[in-house]
Amino acid sequence: MIDIQTLLIYAIPVLFAITVHETAHGWVASLLGDHSARMMGRITLNPIKHIDPVGTILVPAFLYFTSGFIFGWAKPVPVNFSALRSPRQDMLWVAIAGPISNFLMAALWLGVIFIAINTGSQFFVDMAQVGIQINLLLAVLNLLPLPPLDGGRVLSSLLPPRLSYQYDQLEPYGLYILLGLLFLGIFQTVILPIVKLIQQWAFGLVGLI
Repeated sequence: MIDIQTLLIYAIPVLFAITVHETAHGWVASLLGDHSARMMGRITLNPIKHIDPVGTILVPAFLYFTSGFIFGWAKPVPVNFSALRSPRQDMLWVAIAGPISNFLMAALWLGVIFIAINTGSQFFVDMAQVGIQINLLLAVLNLLPLPPLDGGRVLSSLLPPRLSYQYDQLEPYGLYILLGLLFLGIFQTVILPIVKLIQQWAFGLVGLI
């Protein structure tokens, strides 16, 4: 039997995290000259516009019923980098917008948990904890310097043109490389420790430890 309260505690933060992440990419791209996402109605906080059948529905549902943990991703917003006013420079800002939005959402959830603790609302305490964890996880994961992750885009924009072109050739294999790294334990040895370190620092900052 599905525990609706537990499902909401996980699903709402995940949905907001991936929706805001993709919206941030499209919004910054539009500011810098590429209006592809705006023309397709993707600069919106309406989660329906960002749903990916696999990443937003099937994978989170599978994880919830098998491990009680929810993780997922949204449909990437379209970005035409050649339409940006300064493609190489602006690509960095479009890419970094996603992780920055997740760090900002983690800060907002930190405010929620602070209020919820003082009002005795365990439901929102639990939801805020998930919100902090999932947003930090998305931010750190996406900052890995591997195309097509956001960190890969950032690194590509910083490399000299020739090296950048060669580096970008990894993109078709990026997902397989990422899966291989995850299989080899990068989640437990690199990503999760960084997430926990930032989370502990944030909790200490507001006196929650």
